[in-house]
Amino acid sequence: MDSSVINSAIQYIKTLFQNNSDGHDVQHTLRVYHNALLIAEIEPDCNLFIVSLAALLHDVDDHKLFRTENNANARTFLSSQHIEPEHIDYICDIINSVSFSKNHGKSLASIDAKIVQDADRLDAIGAIGIARTFAYGGKCGRTLEDSVQHFHDKLLLLKSEMITKRAKEIAELRHDFMEQFLREWDKETAQG
Repeated sequence: MDSSVINSAIQYIKTLFQNNSDGHDVQHTLRVYHNALLIAEIEPDCNLFIVSLAALLHDVDDHKLFRTENNANARTFLSSQHIEPEHIDYICDIINSVSFSKNHGKSLASIDAKIVQDADRLDAIGAIGIARTFAYGGKCGRTLEDSVQHFHDKLLLLKSEMITKRAKEIAELRHDFMEQFLREWDKETAQG
């Protein structure tokens, strides 16, 4: 794996996301990257370099954050690193498979895509997922109740959508924590 390209990708996302505070920030991307590395440890058929780049670049063209087309930010960065065109296309295919709203219920063809999708979804659940939900909700002007509804619309579904063995194990604990949070939320709001 070319560590100079990985380091360049980390610097790129630090610049791109430097002013983001809605849960799609540098720290989110780095957690997804580390989740992907953790999952990849027990997935011997994956291409770790491809997985790493796709994880690091997975939000650089997110429609909630940027008005780019055809993965323009990812493609520009990857081209600047002299990544082969077929690898750029493959990495962009993986990035495009991450979005929950666009890929809910779809089967993924490669283990690389499965790892990156699971890595991103892990960061949407558990304590971090709770914090990110309210940070994003606040940015979008959602009420607390609207943000809680997001758990039922999406976050509580993610455990059953994990594909890789390691992600399933991690998701189990994070899911339980969210359910505990929601029980406490219901108890506290019932008194109001």
